[in-house]
Amino acid sequence: MIETLTMLACWFALASAQTAKAPAPPKPAVASSAEFDRLLEAATEARKAQRWEEAVALYGKVVKLKPAYVEGYWYQGTAYYSLDDFPNCRDTFRKVLRLAPKNGAAFAFLGLCEFGVKEYDKSLQHLLESRILGVGDAPELGSVARYHAAVLMTRLEQFEQALETLGEFAAEGDDNPRVIEAMGLATLRMPFLPVEAPPDRREMILMAGRASYLMATRNTAASGRAFEALAARYPETPNVHYAYGVFLLQEEPDKALNEFKRELELQPDHPWSLMQIAYEYLKRGDAQAALPWAQKSVAMAPNAFPAHKALGQALLETGDIDGAIKELMIGLKLAPDSPGLHFTLARAYQRAGRTEDATRERDEFTRLDKLARTMRAGAQSVGGR
Repeated sequence: MIETLTMLACWFALASAQTAKAPAPPKPAVASSAEFDRLLEAATEARKAQRWEEAVALYGKVVKLKPAYVEGYWYQGTAYYSLDDFPNCRDTFRKVLRLAPKNGAAFAFLGLCEFGVKEYDKSLQHLLESRILGVGDAPELGSVARYHAAVLMTRLEQFEQALETLGEFAAEGDDNPRVIEAMGLATLRMPFLPVEAPPDRREMILMAGRASYLMATRNTAASGRAFEALAARYPETPNVHYAYGVFLLQEEPDKALNEFKRELELQPDHPWSLMQIAYEYLKRGDAQAALPWAQKSVAMAPNAFPAHKALGQALLETGDIDGAIKELMIGLKLAPDSPGLHFTLARAYQRAGRTEDATRERDEFTRLDKLARTMRAGAQSVGGR
């Protein structure tokens, strides 16, 4: 059974004609026939009565008569979902999207069904597509899709993105226990779905989630107390000191550095602590101090673009312009849409006397920065965008 928020009850209502909030699939013009009308009436009655198996069979007959009747596939798909028949649900919503390729709500259903059959990469792709396209007048469906996207990001080790997405629930004042649990897993950088989380760590996960939730709501005092309590209770647990350090960065950077270094005592090769330390020293204008931390972060996380960005910036500020350009180019291969990388590379090209290249990179930075300004930075993002 797909793990959901308590709003799942509302989500089930989307599968029934009894709700006015169901996102309406596009209705192509179809020629009427007595048999089609009879079957459609019977299928609608079965759906309203939540006789899902009967509805599946009847809508199957409806679309056999009218293969382009997208609404028939739509309601057949929701009936399959209500039966927990995720393989058939998935296949049916694929048919919907062949007929209506820009329907965001259909992408949400498809992603949820793929989640049910553990096709996690595809599920995340389609859930994110639904967020881009929107789900119409169906906020409950949008919330469930958002939640599942976030827990998949955590499982796929996209922790910063997961926290950013879950932060939207905090902005809405939604402190559902499942949201708190999901935030805790992302905060502690535990690559599990909630159902996979170790039961003996649940209390710690909830403490971490509550601290991050308070941080996302900008309740600084309460969040600080929560992180301090977390670190005091679980001082030997990986990523606890890192999370506390991230919280401290803005107001108490010296304490933050101590927490990152404490994390490195537990995990000497922890790349994100290494990056955070490097960026803090760069922020202070001490590139020489930042350099060894940035070098080690690249060694520990060669596929992380913020590590290459930090090293490129440190090399540039310490006079190694060619080395800086090399690192920044590696970063751009990993993250071509990073405004910060383009900006720093423009500075490096300017210092190297490559004026034309510098202008190109500045133009690209300007374009990407305008896009980035429409997005909210994640609470635990490292090194900017």
